[in-house]
Amino acid sequence: MLINKMDSSKKTIMILGASILQLPAIEKAVEMGLNVVALDMNPSAVGFGIPGVVKEVVSTIDIPAAIEVAKKYKVDGVMTLATDMPMRTVAAVAKECGLIGISEDTAVKATDKSVMRETLKNAGVPVPEFYRVMNIDEFRMAVNRIEGPFMVKPADSSGSRGILKVEHGDDIDSAYAYTKQFARNGVVVVEECMVGPEVSVETLAVDGSVHVVQITDKMTTGAPHFVEMGHTQPTRLGCAEEIKKVAIAANKAIGIKNGPSHTEIIVTKEGPKIVELGARLGGDCITTHLVPLSTGVNMVEACIKIALGEKPNITPSLQCGSAIRYFRQHAGVVKKIEGISNVEQMPGVKQVSIVHGVGETVTEITDSGSRMGFVIVQGLCADDAANKCERALNLMKIIIQ
Repeated sequence: MLINKMDSSKKTIMILGASILQLPAIEKAVEMGLNVVALDMNPSAVGFGIPGVVKEVVSTIDIPAAIEVAKKYKVDGVMTLATDMPMRTVAAVAKECGLIGISEDTAVKATDKSVMRETLKNAGVPVPEFYRVMNIDEFRMAVNRIEGPFMVKPADSSGSRGILKVEHGDDIDSAYAYTKQFARNGVVVVEECMVGPEVSVETLAVDGSVHVVQITDKMTTGAPHFVEMGHTQPTRLGCAEEIKKVAIAANKAIGIKNGPSHTEIIVTKEGPKIVELGARLGGDCITTHLVPLSTGVNMVEACIKIALGEKPNITPSLQCGSAIRYFRQHAGVVKKIEGISNVEQMPGVKQVSIVHGVGETVTEITDSGSRMGFVIVQGLCADDAANKCERALNLMKIIIQ
């Protein structure tokens, strides 16, 4: 049995998810010499292929099954990376097994946008005007209370799924129906459309103290779906200290005492306001790739150590720039991708990844999963990194018919 392969002299970490998103955590844990138990409902998940990893084909949101696995292997820590819904499983396992982790209350506050909004508002943390609705009648009433364009979001979805910007005069019933299908708990959030530059704040909490590791400038597709198309570090905005204060206040209001968070903020004319907060490392290669390239801090390793009850090293050793840009695309069949080898040889380019390649059918970019691929670079500063990324994209020729 696989359980016999565990080395009793080593600590054991359980990682919820074995997809490409969790791969950096799985690889780092193996590199750190830990026993690694990975859970995923996909038996062919890429993380299961890493030598030494114990494979458990279990859904990351199946709480009773995850607790059973944790007890089976007597794990010393539990974590996930870049995905929201398993956070409730992390909290339940941590509670049941006496491990370091967020509380079940914090997990709900960090994965339900309506509860999150209420919690932050009650704590005096800046948020947009918002309404929690359960049906079309409540939706229509909420819409009538908001002046100007508004956002419609499923309360408990992620990856930009189900998010729409709507104007008064649009078919609001259709907008509600579209978003409602992504809401697992049936709750839809209606909120004012905030205007201003968007950032994310990457933090680590240790023994109740929240440390800001980096601030990331974000680029999106804009209306209607607002899918992220690029990130640059460090922020080039002049209000970094104000952004940090809002992010730290949000973390404390949600109750994150040990572990990471990824807090999205829009800097409005009234100041920074919270878009949402995830009690986990940020996705889109932000914390796995960009943060180490710009600061030298390995947030994945730090999160593993926090989960195991150890003290992480979060002191920056670099002051550089880093950036990621996603390929430009339209709907059709990918016929050709040229220039990759030239891009890979460019100074500063660290990675070129194709997610949907030649022969595959792609769509317009409506959510994170529809993006074709990306380029990651390191630069002397944020501007240098951003410029190198744009030059890399311009060297590539993507033909879609």
